[in-house]
Amino acid sequence: MNKKNYHAKTLPLMLIGALLLTGCARQPADSLVSENADMAAQNSEQTDTAAVAAASPEQSEIRSVTVGSSEMVSVTPDMAEVVYSVRTESGTAADCQQKNAASVTQVTELLKNLGVKDTSIQTSDFSMRPVYNYSGNTARITGYEAETVLTVSDLKIDSLGEILSQSVSSGINTVQSITYQASNYDQSYQDALTKAVDMAHQKADVLAAASGAKVGRVLSIRETSGYTQARYVDSASVNALNARKEMALADAAEDMAQIMPGEIAVEASVTIEYELTD
Repeated sequence: MNKKNYHAKTLPLMLIGALLLTGCARQPADSLVSENADMAAQNSEQTDTAAVAAASPEQSEIRSVTVGSSEMVSVTPDMAEVVYSVRTESGTAADCQQKNAASVTQVTELLKNLGVKDTSIQTSDFSMRPVYNYSGNTARITGYEAETVLTVSDLKIDSLGEILSQSVSSGINTVQSITYQASNYDQSYQDALTKAVDMAHQKADVLAAASGAKVGRVLSIRETSGYTQARYVDSASVNALNARKEMALADAAEDMAQIMPGEIAVEASVTIEYELTD
């Protein structure tokens, strides 16, 4: 083969290869333009979405009204708690403590005989202190005084008069307190909560109507009252009993039989936030 024929045959092949290489070089450029266009469209959509999100809090602002309410339910107490004080004096500390323990045992046995359970009798305090004589220039110890405090709980109101009257004749020196409780306090508190919620809704209705709106769903509700066992302290009966503890047993029983515990006010409070609608 001569050189002329060789160049004539290879020239078309070289031209075809160059054209193919040129086409391959252009392809990524076209694809890049297309991808850039897609990214620009996505960025535009994200920008529009961000603009809507930024404007949405103002457009969807929730109007609300917050009201508070407190309601009470009266309940008749059926249980009582009595705190007794047993005091003894003696010339020596050991003898004083022994006498005090004997008096406490006597009172405890009496309460058990009257139907009080062991679990309802608790020694809530005990103290021993010297008794001084300050007649001379120097104080001197003349004896000792011991005091035991007994807390007796879960006493039925019906038997309270008899328990009090007999207690003062068996070693009790002082009745420190008498408190009344209601065994159905939990249910009474729930009733008070229900009334408080109902009243809060009525208040919200009035406020909403005055502003040209309506009450919608509840946004938040909070119990603001403290849940404590209801108590009513009978100071009058305590004072009367301590003043008459030296009277005859029959007179004391008649006096204590007139105990009237009255009623206990059970209170519940709530704070509620309501949504306002058009």
